[in-house]
Amino acid sequence: MDNPLRYQASSDSATRSAPPMKSGTWKDFIHITKPGILRTNLIAVFGGFWLASQWDVNYGKMLLTLLGTVLIMASSCVFNNYFDRELDLKMERTRNRSLPTGRLTPKVVLSYAIILGVIGLSVLFSFSGVLAGLCGIFGMFVYVIMYTLWLKRSSTWSTSIGGLSGAMPPVIGYVAVTGRMDLGAWLLLAMLFLWQPPHFWALAIRRVEDYRAGGFPLLPVVKGIERTKIQMVPYLVLQIFVPVLMYAYGYAGIFYLTVSLILSVLWLYYALKGFRAQNTDAWAKKVFLYSINYLSLSFILMILDTVHK
Repeated sequence: MDNPLRYQASSDSATRSAPPMKSGTWKDFIHITKPGILRTNLIAVFGGFWLASQWDVNYGKMLLTLLGTVLIMASSCVFNNYFDRELDLKMERTRNRSLPTGRLTPKVVLSYAIILGVIGLSVLFSFSGVLAGLCGIFGMFVYVIMYTLWLKRSSTWSTSIGGLSGAMPPVIGYVAVTGRMDLGAWLLLAMLFLWQPPHFWALAIRRVEDYRAGGFPLLPVVKGIERTKIQMVPYLVLQIFVPVLMYAYGYAGIFYLTVSLILSVLWLYYALKGFRAQNTDAWAKKVFLYSINYLSLSFILMILDTVHK
């Protein structure tokens, strides 16, 4: 039977003090929105909007949808920083963030998160449609409440269920055009939902001791690295069917199908190589970087080869 305390932080980690306090700057307000995540997901929002538009694009509505979505994503990330501020002290990777160091105060960060969320949802409901706004609320709820406050602290299912939040950006873009959840929206949701666990688990394998110190019960911390490698495989196998269905149902063309299939099979191939990898850290880094490039390339290919009306 697994020791239920095996993933908890050590007493030394738990008693680490915050780094020396410094005054905050405007850069701190940018950093706590996690701009790397925002950039990647903006491509996804654009891709969803473009796919639904089929080259007949309302650029004004598209820009407002991008704005509303990036604001609610930024809000969710700021809420994440707010609620994780004490846990962030226990991890080398996060202990120099703005809240743990005291450069920004919890009150300021909480207010910032609320303001970003209210403005973002107002933009979506006003200009992108009710369904787009509801998808935004759903994404925020899953990320902030279900993932950050509950599952991230209690279950290895945090990565999989939290993936529903990360799958919302392209869906928001899509339904802003169509006003409905049709097959195209579900395929976009599947694409992002299946992408996230193997992407994040590759990072978690590299940072497993850091997450153990932070007390996060992630899959590689609780079940081990080999079990995590096994669990990555079903997601990557299912991911192969997404471009096939995108092509079969007339959303994208043969160019997208061909290249995306190759990219999907290569990702599975690199993941399977992990079972024989002598250097697990190097393997995990390669898979993690590949997953980032995979997502960006997949959306670029989909945009370029979207079927015309």
